[in-house]
Amino acid sequence: MGRIRKALVVAAGVVALAVVPSAALATPGSGVTATILAKGTSEDGLKIRTKGRTDVVVRTITIEPGGTTGWHYHLGKLIAVVQSGTLTRTMADCSVETSTAGQSFVEPDGASHVHVGRNLGTVPVVLYVTYILPEGAPLSVDAPDPGCGS
Repeated sequence: MGRIRKALVVAAGVVALAVVPSAALATPGSGVTATILAKGTSEDGLKIRTKGRTDVVVRTITIEPGGTTGWHYHLGKLIAVVQSGTLTRTMADCSVETSTAGQSFVEPDGASHVHVGRNLGTVPVVLYVTYILPEGAPLSVDAPDPGCGS
């Protein structure tokens, strides 16, 4: 009977340690502030892989009602979060994708992924965009309409 009792006491101790919040062991921060600029949810998982030196650029883009980015592509991937408004993108195959506030998306790299972004709404579209580019690459490269007529 002593063995079972001892095993139960040890098991209870292990369980008690397992439920103690790990934050209790953390050191408190000091002199740090942070602001979330935008949060969006991606419908699919994210996978990012680069080769060589990589520039990471974060910027805010505002597209006024009726505004357009013009046809372009990127030499690296980008992750965008729609902070406000509705962004309508026409892709290289002439398909249309719409993203609203609170959504995020990834744009693939390369000339085969030409696209245009438009604000067809009545309020500005505000995007928070993180570019993941080869070192020294431009943020975007202008391109002709691939035949979508827009």
